[in-house]
Amino acid sequence: MTAPLHDTAETAVADVAAEIPAKAIEGRSPGRIAWMRLKRDKVALAGGAIVVLLILVAIFAPLIVKLLGHPPNELHEDQIDPLFGTPLGKWGGINSDFLFGVEPVNGRDVFSRVVYGAQISLLVAFLSAFVAVALGTVLGIMAGYFGGWVDAAISRVMDLLLAFPQLLFIIALISVVPNSMWGFEGTGVRIGVLVVVIGFFGWPYIGRIVRGQTLSLREREYVDAARSLGAGRAYILFRELLPNLIAPITVYSTLMIPTNVLTEAALSFLGVGVKPPTPSWGEMLSTAVRTYEDDPIFMLIPGLAIFITVLAFNLFGDGVRDALDPKGNR
Repeated sequence: MTAPLHDTAETAVADVAAEIPAKAIEGRSPGRIAWMRLKRDKVALAGGAIVVLLILVAIFAPLIVKLLGHPPNELHEDQIDPLFGTPLGKWGGINSDFLFGVEPVNGRDVFSRVVYGAQISLLVAFLSAFVAVALGTVLGIMAGYFGGWVDAAISRVMDLLLAFPQLLFIIALISVVPNSMWGFEGTGVRIGVLVVVIGFFGWPYIGRIVRGQTLSLREREYVDAARSLGAGRAYILFRELLPNLIAPITVYSTLMIPTNVLTEAALSFLGVGVKPPTPSWGEMLSTAVRTYEDDPIFMLIPGLAIFITVLAFNLFGDGVRDALDPKGNR
C-alpha cells in the first residue's frame, strides 16, 4: 500500500532538517548587548575615538613633544618681533618648526604647551571623577539601603555641599595651602588640592543618583533572598546591590569628566590652578586675554583644545547612556 502523501512530505521535511546543522542558542550578557547598541552609534564611537586619542597624547606627551615640538618652557625670542612682542610670520608664527605657532612676548612653543596641558586637564578630571564616584557610590548606597537617620544625615550633607560656593572655597583654600604638602611641592600640591576639592564637591551629584536607584533595588526579590539566607549588610551592599548600579555609575562618570575639565580650566584661568610655568589650557587662555587683539591664534588654539575635549567626552557619554539605558531617552 502506498504511504499517504502528507506522511511522505513530513518525512522529506524531517530528512532536510536533519541535514541542516543545529545552531546552538547563544545567550548575550547585558554588557555585550550594550556594546552592540554602542557600535551602531557612529557619533558616540567618533567621540570615543577622540577620547582615546587625547588619553594617548597625554600619556606620550614627552615623546610627542620630542618628535614634533620643543620643550614647553623653552624661550624662542628669535621668533618674536622685538618691537611689538608678537610672533613673526602669519597665523601666530605657525610654520613647519612650530606647528601651532609661538606665544607672544616669550616665544614658547604653543604645540608643546597644548600637549602637556592635556596631561594636567585629563589628570585632574579623571582623578577628581574617581574621588567623586567613590564617595558618591558608597554614601549613596548606604543612604538608600539603610534609610532612616542615616539617609537623613547623608541627604542633608548632600544638600549642604550642593549649595556651597565651590569656586570661592577653592580660591580661599589655594591662598592658604603651603607650597609643600603630602610629599608634593609646587604644582603637585595644586593638583592634589584640585583633585580633592573638585571630587569632594562633586560626589553629591552621583550620590543622589545612586541613592534613588538603591531605594528601588533594595525591595527586589534577590535582596530579600540574600537577607533570608543570612547575608550580612556589607555582602548585600557590595555583592548584590552594587553590581546592579554599575550602569548608572558608568554613565554619570563619563559625563562628569568633561565638567571637571571645564572646572580645572576655569580655575587655572582665574590663577588658582596649577602654578606657572606648568602648561595648562586655562592658564594659556588667561595669558591670551592680554594679547588676543594682536595674536588671536594664541587664544583660539587652547580654546579649541578645551572645546574638542569636552565635546568628545559628552558625545561618548551620551552614547554610553543610550546603550546602557535605551529606554531612558524616550
